[in-house]
Amino acid sequence: MRFFLALLLPVSTFSFALGLTQPLMRFERLYFLEDRPSLMEMILSLWQGNETVLAAIVALFSVGFPAAKILLIHVVVLTGGKSRSLALLSMVSKWSMLDVMLVALVLFAAKTSGLAAAAILPGLWFYAAATLSTAVAASLCARS
Repeated sequence: MRFFLALLLPVSTFSFALGLTQPLMRFERLYFLEDRPSLMEMILSLWQGNETVLAAIVALFSVGFPAAKILLIHVVVLTGGKSRSLALLSMVSKWSMLDVMLVALVLFAAKTSGLAAAAILPGLWFYAAATLSTAVAASLCARS
């Protein structure tokens, strides 16, 4: 189990970083206009578009809590599973959600003007891989 955790932690950290910075979706409008936003670009776009509350919520639940969860899993593994670290991990795990990021994608797509066709890009797959590998690692930490 320790070996599996040692494999999952770098995968989740690396995938999370790529999921934040790589383009998530491609929106094609009017055959020649194209947008390829990353999650960080979407949050910045919401912030600059005077949607500060929405940008803060998306940033907190799609970036802040998942990052804290990954960090806490690292701490739990390094400290040998102290009870306080596990309690914090349990609390943060409940608040880091993939569905909030997906809602942000839908909102961002709705804000783009014109007829649009969308395609999934690697950033979304990396974010999903980070979410799943972090959930498995948190589950393994709770068991040990």
